[in-house]
Amino acid sequence: LHTIPYDIISDWMNQIVKDHPDLVTRVEYGKTYEKRTISLLKIGLNTEAKKKAIWMDCGIHAREWIAPAFCQYFVNQILQSYKTDAKMQEMMKNVDFYVTPVLNIDGYIYTWKDNTTRLWRKNRSLGPSPDCYGTDLNRNFDANWGTVGVSFNCSSNIFCGTNATSEPEAQAVTYFVGTRKDDFLCFLTIHSYGQLLLLPYGHPNYTASNYEELMKVGQDAAEAIKKVHGQNYRVGTSPDVLYPNSGSSRDWARMQGIPFSYTFELRDNGTFGFQLPEDQIQPACEEAYSGALHIITYAHNQIYSGAVAVTAVTLWTLLLAAGVTLM
Repeated sequence: LHTIPYDIISDWMNQIVKDHPDLVTRVEYGKTYEKRTISLLKIGLNTEAKKKAIWMDCGIHAREWIAPAFCQYFVNQILQSYKTDAKMQEMMKNVDFYVTPVLNIDGYIYTWKDNTTRLWRKNRSLGPSPDCYGTDLNRNFDANWGTVGVSFNCSSNIFCGTNATSEPEAQAVTYFVGTRKDDFLCFLTIHSYGQLLLLPYGHPNYTASNYEELMKVGQDAAEAIKKVHGQNYRVGTSPDVLYPNSGSSRDWARMQGIPFSYTFELRDNGTFGFQLPEDQIQPACEEAYSGALHIITYAHNQIYSGAVAVTAVTLWTLLLAAGVTLM
């Protein structure tokens, strides 16, 4: 596994569609500030039924190169396991996966320019003052926007924009997910680094209504991650395990009513930071896949395994009502 420039990721997306025409389509859903097309891979079986959905985006922060690599790994894995794994076949039938390998395309391309730009974080929009570029897209969503863990200084790495959802990249996600919010079971946004699983909310004064469940599912996902290569992931809200912040896509998704919303902070703990050595890319993706799959499977089972159980109970009740003895 390598980290690769955006044009190669884009070619890879087209190749995946070619290789799996029965399962994958490429969907364009927005434009960046520099007018590049933002697109995702929609993965799932075409059934006549209305389907639930899983969201995953990578590369909202330009310098976090491990994230787009993970999105590619994730797509390859679910398509591979679909061939033999009954659970994945069931999930592909019931849900569609929407995976955006690189959300902040302008910023990502900019980080490949040279060594001086490698650690760029934000998008590339022109700020309110001259010679001032970039908004932190993960402070730009309409979720307690501009309240904590942000800066209104355009030169800052955590500049939250001139107002909520001012940036075209944040607008694209807000529109695509927001207009289908009842379909989404799960919203996963992939970052680095720190080995954390963050749940809503980033503002210390707010608690998610399903906080206990989010913690439990997150802790089980961290256990699944640890089993792969022994790496520890800490689980909690951003104020509890990292720092308070507002305007994140994770918080926005939970506020839309999407029940399971998490930020993954992949390897490492700061030794290499954003410049993870090539030999760690594969293991980092393998362990994170295990954690992501745990959350997705749990979210799926809340809806679909429950339905099977309910049907059985209903049948039992009907038979009892009809006086049928089952023993």
